[in-house]
Amino acid sequence: MSNQTNQKLFTPVQIGAITLKHRVVMAPLTRSRSEEPGEIPGALMKEYYQQRATDGGLIISEGTNISITSRGWYGAPGIYTDKHVAGWRQITEAVHAKGGFMFSQLWHAGRSSNLSMTDGAMPVAPSVDASYWLDSEPSVSTASGWFKPSPHRALELSEITGVVEDYRKAAACAMAAGFDGVELHAANGYLPDEFLQDGSNTRVDGYGGSVPNRCRFLLQVVEAMTSVWGGDRVAVRIGPSGTWNHMSDSNPRALFDYLAGALNRFGLAYLHIVEPRVKGNVVLQEGQAPVAAQELRKIFTGKIIAAGGFEADTAERIVEEGDADLVAFGRHFLSNPDLPMRIQQGLPLNDYDRSTFYTFTSKGYTDYPYYQGQQAS
Repeated sequence: MSNQTNQKLFTPVQIGAITLKHRVVMAPLTRSRSEEPGEIPGALMKEYYQQRATDGGLIISEGTNISITSRGWYGAPGIYTDKHVAGWRQITEAVHAKGGFMFSQLWHAGRSSNLSMTDGAMPVAPSVDASYWLDSEPSVSTASGWFKPSPHRALELSEITGVVEDYRKAAACAMAAGFDGVELHAANGYLPDEFLQDGSNTRVDGYGGSVPNRCRFLLQVVEAMTSVWGGDRVAVRIGPSGTWNHMSDSNPRALFDYLAGALNRFGLAYLHIVEPRVKGNVVLQEGQAPVAAQELRKIFTGKIIAAGGFEADTAERIVEEGDADLVAFGRHFLSNPDLPMRIQQGLPLNDYDRSTFYTFTSKGYTDYPYYQGQQAS
């Protein structure tokens, strides 16, 4: 692609309190490289993020655990202890040294976990669905390999405020670690998404049943995060069409239309939407899923980041057509640390190696070459 066809991606954009110089965002990517025990961000992660930082560009961190009982993936980092804060501060300082910005993505795995990951505590969800652990394929990464999710239990009404408080504390830790903002991971069948969708939420109290009730938990979490940061440095990621982790809803259009409108009152930095070309982890044709950025753009009044298998040309098109303001790239940013420069100059991309996505070493993580072996300026 010539650089004459992708100029909109390389124009400035304001997201909340931050002005970016371009619209090519590094998506959150779980890659299992934190240091165990303790899920501490270390030198390897610092090198990885530093390689991909650009002047005026945005990096969204990988999903980051908000508490020991929120964990659901071996090697995923945390953001709830002083050691986590110190580890992340080295990374944010490295990103800032290159002129970049970085948001921390706050993550609670919910029912998608295993007893070995939660310090022996039973994973929690809004409701109990035995088919989830009986019918699931091994999908939880642990120190001993891939396992099925453990049986989960429903959160007691009295426990929910404590989980919301865990998010608030994690948001405060992210601020202490030098991040520029925080993003709530509310997609992919993790805890906030489990509350949203009626396929996983069958509660009969104030957190279940109606669409407003099912949105209540997420909105309370956002309120807690904004109490630390203010709305203009808080964001939310949603996957309206995702089926990953056995997710489903009887009326996703009504659900996500309501949620997008309800989020307007916070003045968020952005809404991050996984586009319908990705349903679960399977790429679809455009238009096959019920809710996309194009529809939510009519309701949400802030900036929108679109994600979901974009290439340079499709990214430019969605921004040019106004359905999104920025585009997040995942696997291409993994295999091309200089991705914005390559897109802008129409250069070929390195292929990514799926076999090294979750292998805990530098291979397939920090060893992807810059264009012609030279570090991009």
